[in-house]
Amino acid sequence: MMQNVHLAPETDEDDLYSGYNDYNPTYDTEELENDTAFQEAVRTSHGRRPPITAKIPSTAVTRPVATGYGSKTSLASSMGRPMTGAIQDGVTRPMTAVRAAGFTKAAVRGSAFDPLGQSRGPAPPLEAKNEDSPEEKIRQLEKKVNELVEESCIANSCGDLKLALEKAKDAGRKERILVRQREQVTTPENINLDLTYSVLFNLASQYSANEMYAEALNTYQVIVKNKMFSNAGRLKVNMGNIYLKQRNYSKAIKFYRMALDQIPSVHKEMRIKIMQNIGVTFIKTGQYSDAINSFEHIMSLAPNLKAGFNLILSYFAVGDRDKMKKAFQKLIAVPLEIDEDDKYISPSDDPHTNLVIEAIKNDHLRQMERERKAMAEKYIMTAAKLIAPVIETSFAVGYDWCVEVVKASQYVELANDLEINKAITYLRQKDFNQAVETLKMFEKKDSRVKSAAATNLSFLYYLENEFAQASSYADLAVNSDRYNPSALTNKGNTVFANGDYEKAAEFYKEALRNDSSCTEALYNIGLTYKRLNRLDEALDCFLKLHAILRNSAQVLYQIANVYELMEDPNQAIEWLMQLISVVPTDSRALSKLGELYDSEGDKSQAFQYYYESYRYFPSNIEVIEWLGAYYIDTQFCEKAIQYFERASLIQPTQVKWQLMVASCFRRSGNYQKALDTYKDIHRKFPENVECLRFLVRLCTDIGLKEVQEYATKLKRLEKMKEIREQRVRSGRDGSGGSRSRREGSAGSDSGQNCSASSKGERLSVKLRALPGTNEPYESSSNKEIDASYVDPLGPQIERPKTAAKKRIDEDDFADEELGDDLLPE
Repeated sequence: MMQNVHLAPETDEDDLYSGYNDYNPTYDTEELENDTAFQEAVRTSHGRRPPITAKIPSTAVTRPVATGYGSKTSLASSMGRPMTGAIQDGVTRPMTAVRAAGFTKAAVRGSAFDPLGQSRGPAPPLEAKNEDSPEEKIRQLEKKVNELVEESCIANSCGDLKLALEKAKDAGRKERILVRQREQVTTPENINLDLTYSVLFNLASQYSANEMYAEALNTYQVIVKNKMFSNAGRLKVNMGNIYLKQRNYSKAIKFYRMALDQIPSVHKEMRIKIMQNIGVTFIKTGQYSDAINSFEHIMSLAPNLKAGFNLILSYFAVGDRDKMKKAFQKLIAVPLEIDEDDKYISPSDDPHTNLVIEAIKNDHLRQMERERKAMAEKYIMTAAKLIAPVIETSFAVGYDWCVEVVKASQYVELANDLEINKAITYLRQKDFNQAVETLKMFEKKDSRVKSAAATNLSFLYYLENEFAQASSYADLAVNSDRYNPSALTNKGNTVFANGDYEKAAEFYKEALRNDSSCTEALYNIGLTYKRLNRLDEALDCFLKLHAILRNSAQVLYQIANVYELMEDPNQAIEWLMQLISVVPTDSRALSKLGELYDSEGDKSQAFQYYYESYRYFPSNIEVIEWLGAYYIDTQFCEKAIQYFERASLIQPTQVKWQLMVASCFRRSGNYQKALDTYKDIHRKFPENVECLRFLVRLCTDIGLKEVQEYATKLKRLEKMKEIREQRVRSGRDGSGGSRSRREGSAGSDSGQNCSASSKGERLSVKLRALPGTNEPYESSSNKEIDASYVDPLGPQIERPKTAAKKRIDEDDFADEELGDDLLPE
């Protein structure tokens, strides 16, 4: 009996149900008559059976009763229900009248108390995914479409536009398959519209990036016309951009306005950008009044640099001076919204603070601030240079007004730049004195501005060949800013002009150490090494420069010239061919190619390039002479006539060209035309002996009466020339009179030279002297080519480049490259 009794702990003093039902039910005699179990036990042996356990625990709780021995005994009620806390058949009776966790309506007899269900074992395995189901196929296809869209966007950002377009098309095809499968499985309302929108939008963007504008417009139309896409109307901005690229300005404005109407006023920035596009389109169409309205509205709502600059351009186009001034003031007043430079200066010696400042000195935000400030300075400087000549009576007064406005704004440092630009404007107007006076005003300013002004002054004096003044201002610029590469380059140029090439090379090297991108210094070092005959080092410099300036005609020519000096004509021809691909109409480069081919013995190629040079510049006397001699050598005297006639037009005082024309007529058998030409030459040059000799011979052959007249004139001229030569010889050597007479006689018999060209004249084809009276004119079969490239800027073929400052901090001012220019004046 005791084994069925569950003893409650004596320390359970906090039980909420303590004292509940604490009485002995045995003495409950009031209900014994109604107790069927008790009555049955009295009549039969039913009372000797074990008590019946209730299948459903009752909420009626009986508490164990303490006996005289200090024990608590759980007694069953007369109905056979177990007492609270009793254990019967392995089932524990709960200690509460409320049903607890773990009990069910159908409690299994003999089951242990397990409120957490731990006796049920592990959970059954997950149900295997059915990959063949339509829903799973749709999910996989949707995932693939999203991946293709992402890959298309990544390819576009990497610059691979063709791959981006292919991925976008593939995504579009798979998305259409996905839509059809969804329609077969689910209702149309369950179609993923966001995915369809993203696929179409990406496809249209890729079409536009690949300049397939018709396909892009069609795709955008599909999106815009679909009413199920929310906010699709703003894509009309993209359609307007495409029409703008196609220069269909009316449609561009139409779509911009349609997009503007569909964007609510809360999207202020988007509306401003669209209005700015509308204003730019109006400028392109020449509707400046409408553009002014758009930009004025933008500047009143949200001023920005681009709108302010475009507003100035519009007022400049209509010629409104007062409005230009007001617009410039509005542009100056646009806030930059960037931090001051003081933020990046450490206020203390705290190492942690210093590390943070070092980290943010050149981070992306700081770079963005620099770019925004540089863009603002560019707009202001450009606007000032644009309006300064027109807002006042003279450009100087206009510049002064702009300088005063800038000084009163947040861009104070730009005032000095404007002053230097004023001097540069004087230069463009050929007013060197005013430019010098303006630049000299900066001599007492801070070192940065002083260095820039002195650099420009050195440049000006160098152009005027005043090398002493140029050197003085170059020294001032270098002393003010030793790290100014333009100042060092100018100093090197002045030393180069004085012939000290080693020292000039040192200045150029120092300029390169300060700024490795100073191409002027690198070019001038190459010229210096050429003068020092250090051809390998010169070639190395020019090849380095070619890697920086791939299409520089000057650099290509210098490389070819160095190879020519190194006696490598094949390499020289190869680099000249590259030069011709950059400047195909340069006559001097073409003639140089012809000269090299002629020196190699390739007459046909030489003729081709000489002829091309003549076609582009028909006034080069060297090319004309070579072509004429070439036709004489090939026995086409008639074709040589036109070249010698042109030469006689270029140099009408040179008798040799007209003699060559007459000789060509005579060699081709046209004696009458030759005779007329010789007579015309004799009228212009009556003292020319060679002309009279040919006249005597032609008149004798034809049988004309004028032969005696021309013979008498010829004898008189020969006698006068003999007397003149005797006088010259007698003056040089008074004791050698007889020898002088003999030499004079020999010189008289040997014939006269037809060349009457002035001293120092340079000819590319050295023609043989005209023959004597008894022989016809013959040209030399082996013509000596002596043409080299001549700098059209002057006799100095390798004048070093000059660097001066247009911007006082970064830009190099160079009116013209002063090296070897390939384009003739």
